[in-house]
Amino acid sequence: MSTIDIDSAITNSTPGRHRRTAGLPRGGRLHRPLLAMVYAMTALAVISAIGMLVDDRQLLGESVWLKPLKFGVAFALYGLTLAWLLSLPHRGRRATWWLGTIFAVTGFLDVGFIAVQAARGTFSHFNNFDLDPVNTIGQQIFMSGVPGLFLANLVIVLILSWQRLVDRPTARAIRAGLALAVLGMAQAYLMGYTGKQRVLDADGAVVELIAGHTVVDAATRTEATRDAVGMPITHWSTIGGDLRIPHFVGLHGIQALLLAVVALARLAPRYPWLRAERTRAELIGVLALGYTGLFALVFWQAMRAQPLTHPDSATLGVFAGLISVVAGLTVLVYLRARPRAGLTGGARPLS
Repeated sequence: MSTIDIDSAITNSTPGRHRRTAGLPRGGRLHRPLLAMVYAMTALAVISAIGMLVDDRQLLGESVWLKPLKFGVAFALYGLTLAWLLSLPHRGRRATWWLGTIFAVTGFLDVGFIAVQAARGTFSHFNNFDLDPVNTIGQQIFMSGVPGLFLANLVIVLILSWQRLVDRPTARAIRAGLALAVLGMAQAYLMGYTGKQRVLDADGAVVELIAGHTVVDAATRTEATRDAVGMPITHWSTIGGDLRIPHFVGLHGIQALLLAVVALARLAPRYPWLRAERTRAELIGVLALGYTGLFALVFWQAMRAQPLTHPDSATLGVFAGLISVVAGLTVLVYLRARPRAGLTGGARPLS
């Protein structure tokens, strides 16, 4: 398989002839177990959305169906991305096929248990109610499933990261995105150290959770309200740092960077300085650096028990510095690209 060469496609185009616009390269047949998982997660997301409309039960102030909805959407997006990635020709395909299958089966079991617990009106993560056989079995699934997801993804990263699968911008996005996904998964383990809490399930019964996702300082820590207040839609905490935020940012970095690859390729025919593959690869590198900085920033903010909605001066200062660095590097890439594109001081990009 050959990837799309946007430079030659643009150079060889003539007036009146349809210009090719680059996007992501096409692979072969998509990984079937991962694709089956994507279909199941999409169906779960639809069912959960309907459940939120017709079922008024709540856990910690949010619909019992919100968690399976979010997990269904997240696993559908990541599974589809991984299925496409494994469809690209690469060495070690037999190993990556099995690793992808492990990811698909484990993801189906883990999210399936989340859906079962939602239907039962109780908690899936960190639920310490050992008198419930369904919950006991589910917690065993989590204990083995989460490491399985992490390790399968990590080995896939190690196998693919040193191979040249696609053009340079896409390859850089894939490597950075997969590394961010590994960081996002690894960071989630810290949720297990946020301390025990006693909460109520949808029927009003007391349930002990061995951990949570919110980091709060000693002055505001109360067992009754640790996770009771949340942002709209996401329900990320507004009373403390929420470790789900860096988890989300890390896991979906690869989609953000691949969308940037497509956007730059679509803009290249209009702006000559973007036509060189090297320039677009440099820009993806800058975006990857900025996205990694964003991941580190929201993680640092969460660990300091600070809500995303109430950043302090230190957080705002670091964010401003991050934006300045990304903007400065982008300008530098632009200045380096102008001579490469044959643009003089008086030349203007074609529109």
